[in-house]
Amino acid sequence: MAAVTRTPLIAGNWKMNLDHLQAVAFIQKLHWTLRDAKHENGSVEVAVFPPFTDLRTVQTLLDADKIPFALGAQDLSVHDSGAYTGEVSGVFLAKLRCRYVIIGHSERREYHAESDDVVAAKVRAALRHELVPVICVGETAEDLEAHGASAVPVAQLKTALDGLPAGTEIVVAYEPVWAIGSGQAATPEQAQDVCAKLRAVVADALGADAAAATRILYGGSVKAANIAGFMREPDVDGALVGGASLLVDEFAAIVRYQKHVGV
Repeated sequence: MAAVTRTPLIAGNWKMNLDHLQAVAFIQKLHWTLRDAKHENGSVEVAVFPPFTDLRTVQTLLDADKIPFALGAQDLSVHDSGAYTGEVSGVFLAKLRCRYVIIGHSERREYHAESDDVVAAKVRAALRHELVPVICVGETAEDLEAHGASAVPVAQLKTALDGLPAGTEIVVAYEPVWAIGSGQAATPEQAQDVCAKLRAVVADALGADAAAATRILYGGSVKAANIAGFMREPDVDGALVGGASLLVDEFAAIVRYQKHVGV
């Protein structure tokens, strides 16, 4: 694969937390915290994924105050418009200048019965509107015992990427379901093993150059105390952070992993 420098991406998935007023206070405090730490040097991309009801407020704040965070949504519809009550179109997200959208999160797969085929359709819906899909893949504890760590995420990613044009820009997030919210993260070595296999899937589907440029994130009980270990691995390019992304100081410390741990 071609040698490419990948800018690390630290993404905060707020899930169903923080109303639009709380979101303003959170973004301002996070910005001040990172600015005071002189972190605005582009060495790490920071992205926030608020609930749908917060997106317009957060977008306005980011633009008005020139805050260098990328904006993402937590999901989107396979449909662009129509009689689909409660769904949110990629058209709307693009108008709000979202750059990213999370697709296939384990909570969507489990609680909303989203199949691999639905995830693939949502990836295509995102790409139709020039949104970068953050494609989540991962195995449950049962999958881990029956098939090992990589079999299920590899199969999920193959379906999501099937038929996409070479060079398509995506982000992949490896989130072992057994680690999410458990306080028990995968080891850096476990994450690296799976992420390397996922990069090989990207190479087969989208080409070697795309695979070299694609950022693969780890998610699952990420915190300031363990992020540096993951970021030392060659195929781990950042983190999709859940609960810790709701704590300003903790999330800022994750973003600043290069400084506070000396990676």
